[in-house]
Amino acid sequence: MEIKKTKKNNLAAFEGALDRSPSDVYILRLYVSGVSPKSIRAIRNVKKLCQEYLAGRYQLEIIDVFEKPSLAAGEQIIAVPTLIKKLPAPLRRLIGDMSNIKAFLLGMDLVPPKPGAL
Repeated sequence: MEIKKTKKNNLAAFEGALDRSPSDVYILRLYVSGVSPKSIRAIRNVKKLCQEYLAGRYQLEIIDVFEKPSLAAGEQIIAVPTLIKKLPAPLRRLIGDMSNIKAFLLGMDLVPPKPGAL
């Protein structure tokens, strides 16, 4: 009986650790290519979505691949715009202008995945 309680307590502790705290800080990097219309749209969309869904708990760094190609190479960026969620884990990459709100929320782990969600 003692062993079952310990296993149950360990499972509860593990499941509790998986729950995201509303105070988690999101560390985001948005890679864009200059001032192209798609880049401008991605910047606008990411800022709007972050303000709406992550208000007060995100850090967004916008990186122009033309100005800092070494950062893009280090992150293995093959398409722009690309949004990388560094923290909280797991790392995620979203490609595009971030106009798909469902994809953004799923990529940020703000909603649980559902079959056929996208």
